[in-house]
Amino acid sequence: MNTLGVILAGGQAQRMGGIDKGRLNIGDASILEIITNCLSDQLEKIVLNANGDLSRFSDLKIQVIPDTIKGYVGPLAGILSGMRFAEKNGFTSILTVASDTPFFPADLANKLSNVSLKENALISIAATKQNNKLVRHPTFGLWSVSLADDLEKNIHDGLRKIVLWADKHSAKTVLFPSVKYDPFFNINTHSDLEEAQRRIGIF
Repeated sequence: MNTLGVILAGGQAQRMGGIDKGRLNIGDASILEIITNCLSDQLEKIVLNANGDLSRFSDLKIQVIPDTIKGYVGPLAGILSGMRFAEKNGFTSILTVASDTPFFPADLANKLSNVSLKENALISIAATKQNNKLVRHPTFGLWSVSLADDLEKNIHDGLRKIVLWADKHSAKTVLFPSVKYDPFFNINTHSDLEEAQRRIGIF
């Protein structure tokens, strides 16, 4: 399986005052740097999906791609952009991760790929258990590029929720353990950032 890594950073970060959450620091590194390093250890090629003035990411050593659909229609647009880039560059699948989730598993790509191959699945999505309930994390998924045209049609038809589209294609759910904390903990507020800093011993 030839997989492209795609960091989804196309949101407007309204709960953080419109700033790029990935630029916030946890210790000596930004969230985006932590995510980039973790994903680079799992895949040979990664890109960043973002909107607005892309030159603000010029200091990064990864390619930045904008949404192919205008208007901030949500993470499905970022997935589609990753698929279109992958199509043009010889990849058969993409692995997406959110740009505000610094502790995602180091074996994310391996586990999702294994399930997709074993189950012959077009989509595999990460999940954890919280209070004995299965919680899916749809921005963390492995997606077959063959679904790009169908995804684009669904977006133009008004679909915005990842899980609704994924379930149309019998997406597989892949459970990841939560030992000390949920590895898909994401940073939406300043209190979340403080919690992330506590988790690595900054506070």
